[in-house]
Amino acid sequence: MRPHLRYSLALILLVSQGLAQQPEQAVSPASSNSTATPGVSAPPITLQPDSSGVVPAAQIRALLQQAEEKDLENDKRQRDYTYIQRVERHKLDHNGKVTKTETWTSEILEIYGEPAERLTAKDDKTLSASESKKEDDKIQKIIDKRKNESEEDRRKRLKREEKEREDDRKFVLEVADAFNFRLVGSEAIDGRDAWVLEGAPRPGYQAKARDAKMLSKFTGRVWIDKADAQWVKLDVTAIDTVSIGFVLARIHKGTHLVIQLTRVNDEVWLPKYISLHFDARLALFKTYDDDVEQTYRDYKKFRAATKITVVGEQR
Repeated sequence: MRPHLRYSLALILLVSQGLAQQPEQAVSPASSNSTATPGVSAPPITLQPDSSGVVPAAQIRALLQQAEEKDLENDKRQRDYTYIQRVERHKLDHNGKVTKTETWTSEILEIYGEPAERLTAKDDKTLSASESKKEDDKIQKIIDKRKNESEEDRRKRLKREEKEREDDRKFVLEVADAFNFRLVGSEAIDGRDAWVLEGAPRPGYQAKARDAKMLSKFTGRVWIDKADAQWVKLDVTAIDTVSIGFVLARIHKGTHLVIQLTRVNDEVWLPKYISLHFDARLALFKTYDDDVEQTYRDYKKFRAATKITVVGEQR
């Protein structure tokens, strides 16, 4: 459920389909993975920019690879937490005026190691008894499906997850090659010192991975915690139109995404908020000009061995 480095740009592309197909659902961050060895800490990285502030690509590659490895540990630790997720969506007219506001509040659970979302309120009103029962039934179906998963289905799932991990690794390393990064200074994020890196597309760069082709359409900044080598904030803007397929969707220039993480219990980095200004056209017919804010709160740790039951049951 956490945002990761590849997700920060892919979200802008994927959210268009999510808004079109299931507007009541949250814009859910994806889990990230890597091949880090648990318990082994990499040595701290010291950035050494040149006189103009440009940081060599080799240093950026090392820093981003270490940040991706940190995400593996975060992903494992997050599975020990439940939390509350609130999404607020503002629909805008062509003048940027809000025409409609919708909100969804959900409890995020971990079921057999996978996140599950249980809607608890809509437009800041508690669900009715019948609506709440539907959510409970949905969670129970997820529990039953995972509990009864066959060995063959498990093997296929693990294979898909491994492919996603490999795609993440390739993408993160390609970010270092696709952008010129400048160290523009340091800034305190929630009281912790972070490097501030500004990235602009490298002229003439030819993408290797399919997902990386979109990198030339974005610019932005990334904040990386000095002590943890963990990215803690991303601020990304589309500087050109991004096309998806032949007529599926177009993401317009000016689409803007901000993601910030926070350190919880001094052991894990988890999402704090996501802010997205989304300007797109789907299938050349329907347009979206929305502001979406997603916040996370009430992180609560539970024992992984606790029996999983439908919300509301006696434990």
